[in-house]
Amino acid sequence: MPQLLHLDTSADPVSSVSRAVTAHFSDTWHSLGADHSVIYRDLHRNPPPHLPTSALHWAPHLRTSDEVAPPEAEALQKELIDELVSADVLLVGAPMYNWSVPSTLKAWIDYIHVPGITVPFDAPTRPLEGKPVVVVSSRGDQYGPGTPEFGADHTVPQLQQVLGKALGMEVFIVTVDLTLASRVPAMAALTPQAEASLADARSAVSDLATRLGS
Repeated sequence: MPQLLHLDTSADPVSSVSRAVTAHFSDTWHSLGADHSVIYRDLHRNPPPHLPTSALHWAPHLRTSDEVAPPEAEALQKELIDELVSADVLLVGAPMYNWSVPSTLKAWIDYIHVPGITVPFDAPTRPLEGKPVVVVSSRGDQYGPGTPEFGADHTVPQLQQVLGKALGMEVFIVTVDLTLASRVPAMAALTPQAEASLADARSAVSDLATRLGS
């Protein structure tokens, strides 16, 4: 049974662009068949707590004798990792907040990026190798090559590093630019570009959901 793990992180539950695009992916996934299941986590409404101790950065067998993790934190880490490993595809809504990822998403990453469990350290441990992950990143401005803000996006590169390079997942990036065009008067002239970017993103996630779910 193909299973999707869907994470949303936007603090805006009503008009979030990233939520709208990830929902379109999820709807397309569901439409592929009754056997296409979805596990949904809203990391904004139910945020994972920050790591209570650095011991959780390491697999238990790699911790020093004085590194002790609270049982409830270890249980949450195991739950999040098992959930991710069991999924066939990961979908992440990652709006740009202050040029980086939402803090709730960073907290989730800190739980699932663990040397000796999900990333290699003393052995070639990489249970997520090759697993597809679709990242939907919405941004208020434009950050592509040739734009004034090129290079200031620290959301997508961070996720490519941790999910792709470190965890070995196959990363697909879908961006939506100019989400502030309808809100900021000085950007009003860019509204047609914003609408085109959103339309392209919806088309891209529909294609990805169909391809990865088939």
